[in-house]
Amino acid sequence: MLNDALRRLTNDLDRNGIEYAVIGAIALNQHGYRRFTEDIDLLLTRKGLEKFRESLVGLGYRPAFAGAKKKFRTTAGNVPVEIITAGEYPCDGLPKAVVFPNPEDACIDIEGIKTVSLEKLIELKLASGITAADRLKDLADVQELIKLKGLREDFAAKLDPFVRDKFRELACAVESARNEEEI
Repeated sequence: MLNDALRRLTNDLDRNGIEYAVIGAIALNQHGYRRFTEDIDLLLTRKGLEKFRESLVGLGYRPAFAGAKKKFRTTAGNVPVEIITAGEYPCDGLPKAVVFPNPEDACIDIEGIKTVSLEKLIELKLASGITAADRLKDLADVQELIKLKGLREDFAAKLDPFVRDKFRELACAVESARNEEEI
């Protein structure tokens, strides 16, 4: 049901000229790390969010609750859709060096779905995990991506300086575990 809702949603966004990138667990799945999720997290611009409300609410999507501004549900299947807008800060909303980018600037096409790039996904997950003690799963997600993609410490150069040390720490932990397994 989630895959059908995702395909329908991305088709509706494309048809209405709304730039987007999937983020969160859907983006992890798109990059090859399968993690269970029940919702679709989308990155839009503020203008894209306005257009979403004007063009799609009432036509396959509805607010998740009265007064909801960024949380919606599909009318077919009742799948939650959460929207994050470009310029917001990951997780706690507090200012930091890493912000959610404009979807046009940080997405790639994976099987017809505009998905946040691997570098940006890792950067956002690290920023979230570093600044919110209750988001350790974001750091675990990065560690799984490191394993899956065979990423090394030098990948840190592609990331914002704010998260580089944490990436290196996780990459070293993965490498140490690999070395121990080989012994």
